[in-house]
Amino acid sequence: QHPSVSVVSILSLPLPELSRKLRDGSLPLDHVFYAYVGKALQIATETNCITEFLQESETQLRRAKLMERQGLLYGVPVSIKDSIDCQGHDSTLGFIKNLNKPAAEDSVVVQVLKRQGAIPFVKTNVPQSLISYDCKNLIFGQTRNPLLYTRTPGGSSGGEGALVGGGGSILGIGTDVGGSLRFPAAFCGICAIKPTGKRLSKRGIMAGVVGQKAVAAAVGPLAKDVESLALCLRALLSEDMFSLDSTVPPLPFNEEVYSSTKPLRIGYYETDLFTMPSPAMRRAVRETKQLLEEAGHTLVPFELTNVDYVIFNYCVRGMFADGGSSFARKFKGEMEKGGSGLFFWLAQAPHWLKTLLSWISKPFVRSISSWCRQSCLPLLTVDEVWSLHHEIEDFCHQFIAQWKKLNLDVMLCPMLGPALGIGYPAKLSVAVSYTMLYNALDFPAGVVPVTLVTDEDEEQLKDYKGYYQDWWDRTLAKAFRGSVGMPVAVQCVALPWQEELCLRFMKEVETL
Repeated sequence: QHPSVSVVSILSLPLPELSRKLRDGSLPLDHVFYAYVGKALQIATETNCITEFLQESETQLRRAKLMERQGLLYGVPVSIKDSIDCQGHDSTLGFIKNLNKPAAEDSVVVQVLKRQGAIPFVKTNVPQSLISYDCKNLIFGQTRNPLLYTRTPGGSSGGEGALVGGGGSILGIGTDVGGSLRFPAAFCGICAIKPTGKRLSKRGIMAGVVGQKAVAAAVGPLAKDVESLALCLRALLSEDMFSLDSTVPPLPFNEEVYSSTKPLRIGYYETDLFTMPSPAMRRAVRETKQLLEEAGHTLVPFELTNVDYVIFNYCVRGMFADGGSSFARKFKGEMEKGGSGLFFWLAQAPHWLKTLLSWISKPFVRSISSWCRQSCLPLLTVDEVWSLHHEIEDFCHQFIAQWKKLNLDVMLCPMLGPALGIGYPAKLSVAVSYTMLYNALDFPAGVVPVTLVTDEDEEQLKDYKGYYQDWWDRTLAKAFRGSVGMPVAVQCVALPWQEELCLRFMKEVETL
């Protein structure tokens, strides 16, 4: 209807500039809205990332045009992950049984976005149950990576990763219980931050495993750049959030910390000694470390220990303390072939068989061996669950003590990458070690893309053996192959409640 509108120039504006132009009236709301609707439709056709168009967004748009231009996100179209409640729409989690059960009201996060002037316009795809870093379910099918269709966009916020990474949304909201914001961002070449679990409200957000307290889930934004993430957190950390959910600590965004320029003391490691990094992952950390040093920051080696114990004993055992039975029940009659089949079979196997399998499989696949020994134990007693929670608390205090002994501000860590081929995440569930560590610790962690896979990285991949040289390591090497030109990110981590410092560090990495 408006041939004079330059859709390309609208889509190329970074979020802070776009929101400024919307607020000062120099860009009409409907030009921006329909530019993104059009682009979102194109990306959805290419990647299958959208589950639903939120029809009421058009009514909201008409209303916004008549109102005062208020709110930090006035007129900004925002995409929302399937598991986050939007009134009148399903939050399926990829399960057929959740269809035609529309949410009675918006989640708190969506309410706050709307009060800040944002226009939620689509919901995006997730893997069945959310407990996966691929993005496929029986209702909506497989979502593909916008940069290379044979690759996964990551998960569980995979639809968000694909849509924002493809340019069909300028700001997306997802969740993270083991890397579910960080995988899609890293795999699709964009930025994301997983805040401390209780920094943003989770009211009205559906979880993959309900009620577990061992591994902290969080809700957070995905965007093309760090400044956009900061703008989103500024908007969300408002009086509205604190009054709508009194369990959220009333901590507004700390501008002073975010805009500080004092040199940082940064811990770093190249590997967690459990999942061997790909050559590109290792190079990403090394090059970023060098640039940070050249910019005047101090880099201090940090030594990780027992990551395998943390992943199996705290995370998996904590999330599936009932032997996985409540999780397995969700899949009754909705089983996808492959994927999680082995997990469910193990969850229901008798204890003697798990012990035997653990012993037999140890030389071949450490993940199945550990899984049998630790994760698929019979139902933990209440006493054992309490003791596990106590152990996780202790681990967190020890980690912080090591951090403080080195007098660190933040930490630079590897992020799994490049994006794996579609179908591989189901076989490689334990490659979440780099991200899930910070859910167990409940530290804020963000990802920033820093490099692309080179021919040399691809060549070096031929020597990739892994730390255990088992079936799992061999499969991971295959999953990394053929990725020249794909993005690789690093992870930036801060202590609990230090989201602004985490973002400040991410901004530094992005700038360098």
